[in-house]
Amino acid sequence: MAIDVIGGGNIEPRTLEDEMRTAYLDYAMSVIVGRALPDVRDGLKPVHRRVLYAMGEAGLGPTRPYVKCARIVGDVMGSYHPHGDSAIYDTLVRMAQDFSLRYPLVDGQGNFGSVDDDPAAAMRYTEARLTRLAMEMLRDLDMDTVDFTPNYDGSKQEPVVLPARFPNLLVNGSSGIAVGMATNIPPHNLREVVNAVVAFIDDQDISAEQLMSHVSGPDFPTGGIIMGRQGIRDAYETGRGRVRVRARAGVEEIHQGKDAIIVTELPYGVKKGGEGGLIQKIADLVHEKKIPEISDLRDESDRHGMRLVIELKRGVEPKIVLNKLYKHTPMQSTFGVNTVALVDGVPRTLSLREVIQAYVAHQREVIVRRSKFELAQKEARLHILEGYLIALDHLDEVIELIRASRDRDTARTALIERFGLSVVQASAILDLRLSQLTALESDSIKQEHADVAERIRELRELLGDESKVAALIKEELAEVAEQFGDERRTYIAPSEDDLDLEDLIPDQPTVITITKTGYIKRLPLDTYRKQRRGGVGVTGMDMKDGDYIEHLFVCSSHDYLLFFSNRGKVYRSKVYELPEAQRTAKGRALVNFLPLRENERIQAVLSTRDYSEADHLIFATRKGVVKKTEFERYNTPIKADGIIAIAIREDDELVAVRRVDEGDEVIMVSRAGLAVRFEEGDARAMGRDTGGVRGMDVGDGEVIAMDVARDEMELLVVTENGYGKRTQIDQYRKTSRGAKGVKTIGLTDKKGGLAGALVVRPHQELVFISQNGLVQRTGVRGISQQGRAATGVRVMGIRDDDRVSAVALVVENDQTEAAAEAGELVEGSAGAGVVPGDVVDEMLASGEAQEAPTSEQDGPGAPPEKLDEGDGSA
Repeated sequence: MAIDVIGGGNIEPRTLEDEMRTAYLDYAMSVIVGRALPDVRDGLKPVHRRVLYAMGEAGLGPTRPYVKCARIVGDVMGSYHPHGDSAIYDTLVRMAQDFSLRYPLVDGQGNFGSVDDDPAAAMRYTEARLTRLAMEMLRDLDMDTVDFTPNYDGSKQEPVVLPARFPNLLVNGSSGIAVGMATNIPPHNLREVVNAVVAFIDDQDISAEQLMSHVSGPDFPTGGIIMGRQGIRDAYETGRGRVRVRARAGVEEIHQGKDAIIVTELPYGVKKGGEGGLIQKIADLVHEKKIPEISDLRDESDRHGMRLVIELKRGVEPKIVLNKLYKHTPMQSTFGVNTVALVDGVPRTLSLREVIQAYVAHQREVIVRRSKFELAQKEARLHILEGYLIALDHLDEVIELIRASRDRDTARTALIERFGLSVVQASAILDLRLSQLTALESDSIKQEHADVAERIRELRELLGDESKVAALIKEELAEVAEQFGDERRTYIAPSEDDLDLEDLIPDQPTVITITKTGYIKRLPLDTYRKQRRGGVGVTGMDMKDGDYIEHLFVCSSHDYLLFFSNRGKVYRSKVYELPEAQRTAKGRALVNFLPLRENERIQAVLSTRDYSEADHLIFATRKGVVKKTEFERYNTPIKADGIIAIAIREDDELVAVRRVDEGDEVIMVSRAGLAVRFEEGDARAMGRDTGGVRGMDVGDGEVIAMDVARDEMELLVVTENGYGKRTQIDQYRKTSRGAKGVKTIGLTDKKGGLAGALVVRPHQELVFISQNGLVQRTGVRGISQQGRAATGVRVMGIRDDDRVSAVALVVENDQTEAAAEAGELVEGSAGAGVVPGDVVDEMLASGEAQEAPTSEQDGPGAPPEKLDEGDGSA
């Protein structure tokens, strides 16, 4: 009920509750529609749209000189956005920052801030103009492509939305907090978004999953790594999702064997320096002893890019520190996708398909309105040109008529009456200059008439065919993508929760080296390229005095490595989890990532893909104990501190581990030069954590080698002073398990004790390794084949202060795959391994190892020194 009051008007009684509700809703909708949320069509909030429009109206294109930002802000505030200069300048600055927008729309000159959270300079110091891409947002604005509305005081008109020739909402994203709702849309790669829009135009029933084959995920201007696709899938299907983003970081080896984590990219929105930045956060964590492994922190960023160096203490595993940084610092953050935008003035949460659908509908309207506008212009021009042609056809008569007329109006009326022209045509004829009546100009008018008529025909066909409108949208999008598109900056990695890390790692042959003192490294096989032998060089590996390579073999980067320690425990690791180092680096100590105890060392290494390479494993200990266990028994989750592989007494230790199948035979060799040969069936299969049975009676001596033996193979033995020979396996008669064995070489003081034994084939090659790191490569055929008890010949030149420590097989690069399939890639027992031949060549050529000298008088093939061929007791 209204009540009349003095002076006019009325009072309407309302409850305070109703009035507050109405007023608050009006305020909320004003904020939502007028300030905080972007329009789905051009991806812009009102302030962004007004800044771009005002700059376009002022002619601040990419080819024009820069203009002070203060002038731009004044124009925008005075004409379109009366909400304060700070809000307008902040908007201008953000659109110029290449770390805020994936594709900046403003070209700034001066200090526009940094990723360190440095503020932009005052607007009286900075200058700006539009980028070339921003011109695509404003293109065809003067062709009635969009609606205009009065500005705040009604003095000017401003566009309700921009034509936007590319999907800016997806390309540059948006964020804002309204009343009761918020939006947070990540940026994307321009090429990917355009491909998705084209795919939608071709198939409007396309699913989010199919769109993801074109748009793989957000593409942040600061790069980074997105972990997992589930959050992306949720966001694209529902409009809401959580995307986990990590900094891009690598590990570099620096001075004195220390490692450093190098951060080159940060998650979107994370500031590197300044108050509360990443550097300060890391420093606080180090000070609080939460990450004590960090010894130094410095920022080496420059104009070429970001480089944050996090130096680690010696012996620290970088992977552990990196995980702590991801957990406790913004080096890993979550981007909460909330795709809320205005659709027909109403806020809606949109899926990827709905955003693209709204943009395509907008582009259809833009093209239709532009085409209608152009058609009207062309038809008007055609009408005038038709008048010109009539005048040209009756040129003399027209001239005479005009000369005879008293004034312009009389001439126009006469033309209309005489030739049936319209007022517009007659006026245009009267405006013709005399120069346009020449023959050349006459031909030009005729050609223009034909061109305009053809263009009118094209526009009418376009407006009458929906498919041609769609084709034009695709063509214009392709032009934008071709001109402004670039490669992705943000890498998408499988989630550690639901995908295997192996999906990121190539399955390739890898060289593994382990030194006697427990330093391990891996290198891709193709790191070693075929080269000529390099002769004697200096040792390139940075090994401690007295250290030498003990294991050297090839396996796949996706294989498991089973590390068997001398104390009978087994540890497991994927090959790609091992530290990759340079060729000349000594690698990393095993104790850094294997929980080895005091006096525990790795004695054997096996590689396996799925534990199906053999039926059983057979173990041999230094005291002559053997144990056979099903290989599959070790396919079990292995604790961080390992599991028992064989129970070993305190005075004993593991020597070798081999894979065996049914029917195989085992040969064991002692340091005393004796060997036993027995069938694997003589040792019954036992449990994983059992102790085994006697395999060889060594008395007070020890076993130095154990291998699988076949008649067609040979046993090669080498002494500490570099003497060796090869003997057919069939010369070693079978003994019972637990026997003392038969003689395998005649030992003398000159030749030293037995250093190594290896089962070989004639076509293979060997590499002998000394305690000082010398390497010598020799073909098996180059070593004399002698009887069981012969003393052998010199196979490696050894200096007085050196000793032979190991012998390993060599496989040529083109034989590696075949050898792997044949089971010839040695399982990595102490003193034995398979090494690609070109790897040894490269090691020698590059100085990673020295080439051992050989004696000219006493080399491979020299006459063997004879000894009595006595046997040990079986």
